[in-house]
Amino acid sequence: MANFKGHALPGSFFFLFGYWWSVKYPMRYHSRRLNKNGHGNSRFSHLDAIEGAVKIVCAVIGILAEQFVPDGPHMHLYDGQNRDWVKLTNWQHSTMYLFFGISGVVDVFTYSSAKVPIGLDRLMLSVAVFVEGFLFYFHIMHRPPLDQHVHALLLVITFGGAAILLLEVFLRDNIILELFCSSLALLQGTWFYQIGFVLYPPWGGPSWDVDDHNNVMFITMCFCWHYALVILIVAVNYTLVCCFTQKRWKNSGEPEVKLLLRKQRCEKDFQTALLSGHDEE
Repeated sequence: MANFKGHALPGSFFFLFGYWWSVKYPMRYHSRRLNKNGHGNSRFSHLDAIEGAVKIVCAVIGILAEQFVPDGPHMHLYDGQNRDWVKLTNWQHSTMYLFFGISGVVDVFTYSSAKVPIGLDRLMLSVAVFVEGFLFYFHIMHRPPLDQHVHALLLVITFGGAAILLLEVFLRDNIILELFCSSLALLQGTWFYQIGFVLYPPWGGPSWDVDDHNNVMFITMCFCWHYALVILIVAVNYTLVCCFTQKRWKNSGEPEVKLLLRKQRCEKDFQTALLSGHDEE
């Protein structure tokens, strides 16, 4: 949709997923670090499967929104009577959602079936993000300078995110890559909103001069401010999750440790008593 809502919808999806990842990944990292016996991994697998299902739902909502808005193509790709394509911008956005939906399907199968190889979920998400960037690269050709620039900055996020996700296929559970990926998803969400505000002011304010180079310079600086805010969000979430998991471990983990140590001590005393009995015989 070539309007503010058409940019706010994917922006909301990316921001929510990025925010969720900025909480989930630190929680899984600290849980594994403090609880090395492996308990809780199945819980995160269930969460990942649910996340895949949510991704599918979001993709379906996006496709339906692009196709069936009042001025949408309504599943018509080519108008034979006028010999012209029908709303190709909406079709490109629908294609983007389609690949994220496929990524959600792969997520569900990866975390609900042992037959799917580990890492395929990250690979498919990397492909989906790459396809998004690939579509937007040809989406902005022959447009005014400011329009091209705000979308070109989006390409930096998408191709960077695709590369990071591809690395995660081989470097599984790397907290640095996971936090970086979370930050790029958050940045993509906020930047979709920024594009909407620049190109389609939602409250009927004055439109930006798309040919003014000063606006291009400002929007580049604004992009950096967005990422500074995103880094702050990720840092705050990481700190809160760290404090929460450590506090929870101290409240519930220490008794378990004490019981384990007491059990080991009893077994050692029992073995010592057996050895002493054999020596007396």
